[in-house]
Amino acid sequence: MGVTLIFNILNILKLPTEWWRILSLFGLSVFFVYFGIDHFINPDFYLSIMPPAFPLHAEAVYVSGFFEILGGICVLIPSLRKLAGWGLIALLISVYPANIYMAITPEAFPEISIGLLYFRLPLQFLFIYWAYSITRPVYIICLLYTSDAADDTPCVDLGGRRI
Repeated sequence: MGVTLIFNILNILKLPTEWWRILSLFGLSVFFVYFGIDHFINPDFYLSIMPPAFPLHAEAVYVSGFFEILGGICVLIPSLRKLAGWGLIALLISVYPANIYMAITPEAFPEISIGLLYFRLPLQFLFIYWAYSITRPVYIICLLYTSDAADDTPCVDLGGRRI
């Protein structure tokens, strides 16, 4: 019963067949949902990393937290996976000024080592690539087996073959 339920859930989510891609997809989801929730639990930290020149600090923290949660959930929904991935990329680009601000004003963040502040800069590009990777066709699995049912969306079958 339990194994059947797991397979039914996996089939509904139309997950990739490789274990590392499944792990990557769920890891991305958990990462964004966790940090999105943290925006609401610990807003003071996110407010402190906002560049002073930017307007609407509190609103930006809550809006970005909401979209992190939304994107993290939507990457698990097959029909929204690609859109969610691109949305997370846009979000990561939009919050990059906070990482730059932290790196160029390390005195405002004495509890964080300067090395870590600078390490966050290239790390953001890794996160962007991670979100981009789930927009690729191998993550957009379709259970279509006839060419007349296919549309312009590139899909692969469960064996990873393009259909």
